[in-house]
Amino acid sequence: MVIPAAGMGTRFLPATKAVPKELLPLGDTPALQYVIDEALGAGIDHIVLVSSAHKPAIAEYARPDPALVETVRRKGDDALAERLAGIGRDWRATVVFQDAPRGLGHAVGCAADVVDGDAVAVALPDEVMGDATLLSRMVQVCGDTGGSVVGFMTVPMEQTSAYGVIDPAGPLVDGVVPVADLVEKPAAGTAPSGHILIGRYVLTIDVFDEIASTAPGAGGEIQLTDALRAQAARSPFHGVLNTGPRWDTGTPLGFLLAAIDIAGRDPEVAAAVRAHLNSD
Repeated sequence: MVIPAAGMGTRFLPATKAVPKELLPLGDTPALQYVIDEALGAGIDHIVLVSSAHKPAIAEYARPDPALVETVRRKGDDALAERLAGIGRDWRATVVFQDAPRGLGHAVGCAADVVDGDAVAVALPDEVMGDATLLSRMVQVCGDTGGSVVGFMTVPMEQTSAYGVIDPAGPLVDGVVPVADLVEKPAAGTAPSGHILIGRYVLTIDVFDEIASTAPGAGGEIQLTDALRAQAARSPFHGVLNTGPRWDTGTPLGFLLAAIDIAGRDPEVAAAVRAHLNSD
């Protein structure tokens, strides 16, 4: 799985002056770890982190630390020790660097030399899923069809102008829709559907060739959507509807709401959180 994590997190300053946004905690777990756990739940154990030289903590987080594991184990917290020991054992990390903020397509393309296999999953860390259900289904659809797959959710038509939108090639059947094209932030009243892209992709490996040949668009950035449109024009391409929990953590408010919701799902603290929220 490729996780683009090179952004500077300007919406979260001053916190992100020192701590990468991806490592800010939702409860006691960094947001990044939720995405890694999602990958593991879908059977993916190679994590490619696209980072920046200005964010050394990302690489440090992915580095095995046997001494820390042993310290935690000596304190009697075997569950936490096992979780820490899983870094480098249950999943391996490769860190690559994006030299400048040149768009999501460019960020994903930075992973081209370290990804192998017939397909690659991409997950945007600003979106946290409740489990691996969506990603697992996307992996299955990619394998069944031999084409790329995007995750989507459906919103009222008046909200579509802020998102990438699927132009369907057919009806939605069992949560899967064939895709004819993708439209980035359509003008009000012109969206081909209410199916908006969310930050989950399972893409055939030729996406890297498409990215390499994609010209910069607005702001000089290389857009991932342009590469996906090229794939959709010549190959099977599908969207999978997300029906599970999803949190947009790209803003401080969204992050806070995600933290509250996730705490409400944790049996160890849920009752206390609900009591606090219901108190005067």
